[in-house]
Amino acid sequence: MKPFESFETERLILKPTDITDAKFLLELMNSPKWLKYIGDRNIHTIKNAESYITEKVMTQFDRLGFGSYTVIRKSDGSKIGTCGLFDREGVSGIDIGFGFIPGYEKQGYAIESSLKIKDLAINKFGLKKISGITSKQNIPSQKLLEKLGLRYIKPLTLPNSDEEIMFYQLEIS
Repeated sequence: MKPFESFETERLILKPTDITDAKFLLELMNSPKWLKYIGDRNIHTIKNAESYITEKVMTQFDRLGFGSYTVIRKSDGSKIGTCGLFDREGVSGIDIGFGFIPGYEKQGYAIESSLKIKDLAINKFGLKKISGITSKQNIPSQKLLEKLGLRYIKPLTLPNSDEEIMFYQLEIS
């Protein structure tokens, strides 16, 4: 993988997720809210996390030049979440997605990192459409997508799933 650029906000560093984030992703992807709202990605060991990063995250960066960013708090260097742009099967347009370790929720980190990712999507990566998906029960994610300017379009069922989710979108003119 060639090196990809990191970005900063007032309080955060958004670093392209790489193999050094395996332990962190293992923790994040097995947190209660991740499992409830995003689902079990079968990441149950460091080795699983490394494979996920190599096979999913790094291949998308190589293919599109963007992907998942590990969100790091500047004040102490803590890895607190992920935020990024994802090419998801069954979703029209590139999906903006985010997830945070429970102790770092409700502190504005999700909106701060998502606003940066939205700006990059439009002004650096040239996207004309940003999508968002979330479960019907995940009210905080719905509100965040709306704060980002995405609006609810319709219910959606992803391939290999029977759960109906909510599909949001923002078209950039």
